[in-house]
Amino acid sequence: MRDQMQAGMAEATRLTCEGQLAEATAIIQRTLGGTFAPASPDGSGGADEPVEANFRVVDEAPRAASTRCRRATGRRTGAVTRPAPDLPSRLRGLPRLPGGLPGIMPGETEGMPAPAVVPAGGRFVERSYADQAGTRAYKLYIPSGYTGQAAPLVVMLHGCTQNPDDFAAGTHMNALAETHTFLVAYPAQAQNANMSKCWNWFKAADQQRGRGEPSLIAGITRQVIDEYHIADGQVYVAGMSAGGAMAAIMGETYPDLYAAVGVHSGLAPGAAHDLASAFSAMQNGGPGTARRDTPIVADTRVVPTIVFHGDRDTTVHPRNGDQLLAHLAAVNTAANRDVTGASVPPAKIRQGQVPGGHSYTQATYHDADGRATVERWSVHGLGHCWSGGSLPGSYTDPKGPDASAEMVRFFKQHPQREPIERPAG
Repeated sequence: MRDQMQAGMAEATRLTCEGQLAEATAIIQRTLGGTFAPASPDGSGGADEPVEANFRVVDEAPRAASTRCRRATGRRTGAVTRPAPDLPSRLRGLPRLPGGLPGIMPGETEGMPAPAVVPAGGRFVERSYADQAGTRAYKLYIPSGYTGQAAPLVVMLHGCTQNPDDFAAGTHMNALAETHTFLVAYPAQAQNANMSKCWNWFKAADQQRGRGEPSLIAGITRQVIDEYHIADGQVYVAGMSAGGAMAAIMGETYPDLYAAVGVHSGLAPGAAHDLASAFSAMQNGGPGTARRDTPIVADTRVVPTIVFHGDRDTTVHPRNGDQLLAHLAAVNTAANRDVTGASVPPAKIRQGQVPGGHSYTQATYHDADGRATVERWSVHGLGHCWSGGSLPGSYTDPKGPDASAEMVRFFKQHPQREPIERPAG
């Protein structure tokens, strides 16, 4: 069995080096299922075989050299075999073995010093929250200007292989919190929940209110609200990649808790329900399907959402940004009986260019009352990176428009206008 697995992974490595990612994925699936056989000449041969339920999605690194993001650097330890220099980035889109495969499947960077992410006078404290779904650590940034007055709260959900310190450094959200006086909570995915510390956005059990990871993230949010003076109707959630997909889920399942959502390089709620559909959605775009514990009713609102996506993203296809817009339109249609059809409404388009950096297209969508409720930023030339991000954070591209600043601006424009009654959970 061990020889069979080694042979399978060697074949997957060869195919990946040749850029045949779909075939490499199929080989890994068959190898883990104990049925390894070399790929057929046409690249087919078993690609539709069942996928084990305990796979993990690792979705954080682009595979195109021209769109490579800046990454935090650090000394990796524990690797037994070193692949070709570009192989780790190519393999990040493939499933990871339970327990890991040193030197082939990239994991967490070890021995990396925590980046400096605490502006002078601010505090970055470690907390934890537990409920029936488990326990999650988180970090909370408290700006120096907070003295107990009512202040907004932004919840930031990191991507795979990241952590609160890394994500705070890359997004520079703490610096914005210091300038604008709001609190920032950074939930940390547990490695025993996902080996690559991805939020499990693709699992049906983690897409519902009052269950799984949405319950934990909402619990962290409420814990901060209970212990600090958070302004009414000014609680927001944003995320990157797997965290962006989970942020979209949080907005859909907890519209009473979050006033607006930021989704960077993410996917629509319900775009996947297991690993196989996750790969399909990431590579091809996945139409979202509402997954709620209660039916959509007439008082449901589409939570205002700002979407960032690079048009050179080879990890989460840019089509997913369009699918998220279509999903929001469909939810709005289902919730409002006087609206027919589920097409995305016309948008106001603005073109821009970062001096010395990427150009972008900003599309703004309005509701029936003329309020700007959705923004879609397509950043031209951006890969799977946080637009306008900073070093030493990972997966950032400083040449793009500042996604963090634009999200804060959008959030300030969208306080929750009136409470929505929802069941506890």
